[in-house]
Amino acid sequence: MMVSNQGSVVALLGWQRDKVVQFGVAATVAFVLYQLQALTPFPELFTMNTTAMGVVGGAIGIFVSFRTNSAYARWWEGRQLWGRLINTSRHFSTQALHFVGDKDDTLARDLVRRQIAYVHALRCLLRVQEPLDDDRVKKYLTPEEIEELRGQSNLTHAILHLNHRDFTLAADVHGISPHRLQQLDESTRHLLDIQGGCERIKKTPLPRGYGFIAETLIKYYSYLLPFALVGDLHVLAIPMSVLVCMAFTLINEAGRVLEDPFTMFWNGLPLFAMSRTIENDLRSRMGERDLEPLPVPDAQGILM
Repeated sequence: MMVSNQGSVVALLGWQRDKVVQFGVAATVAFVLYQLQALTPFPELFTMNTTAMGVVGGAIGIFVSFRTNSAYARWWEGRQLWGRLINTSRHFSTQALHFVGDKDDTLARDLVRRQIAYVHALRCLLRVQEPLDDDRVKKYLTPEEIEELRGQSNLTHAILHLNHRDFTLAADVHGISPHRLQQLDESTRHLLDIQGGCERIKKTPLPRGYGFIAETLIKYYSYLLPFALVGDLHVLAIPMSVLVCMAFTLINEAGRVLEDPFTMFWNGLPLFAMSRTIENDLRSRMGERDLEPLPVPDAQGILM
């Protein structure tokens, strides 16, 4: 995720250089045809009503903004879900260490350790990475647990299943009160709700029709707009047309890149940084003091 204001107009245009060239060529062609209109029998073909183009531009702006707002809502929901994951993980670790720890400290630490592995595994799955190949996941699972989890249809659910099995067994063996067992069960349910929300966002993209219609409208609008501007602006119609069309394009692209908040692209949520925050917080609750520094933004101001 971009966490600084670094950047430049040149870099922005470079990101969409193909579109800049496309809009520039379209505007240049319109300007050349306008200059040659006196040589044609139908000069009115090379001018267009600015009011009509303004109405069309307004409609495109509304449509593109609607798509971008919908994409941002998905991005923000992803951030809210991970905020809940941070809080629920902290709460679960406190429950495990107090509800179970006074009866079986080793088991309590195993529960917290698996919770850390769960968070890192969820991060990997959302970023389409193999969790059992991730160093952070392997660090907090035993070799026996890794083999048990290998091949599971839903690895993160399987990790929570192990935790649920163990604290239920602890309740039977050590006599943990039903109320405390219910609280641990409720925390597990919250974790599954959060995971389900993340999976819904990841596996249900916005309908492709939104993007296709927006891109098509912008493309043909870029062909017609210069003919509405050239009569008044002459050669300045070229940069003005590029500017207007690039504004629509960049708003549309902002929606496209925000659609999936869990990618490794620069706009993606800083899942690794948030996972490490949870890791350090839970290790601290277990009394560990050799905590690793949290990730910081790179030279481009991006935190992943």
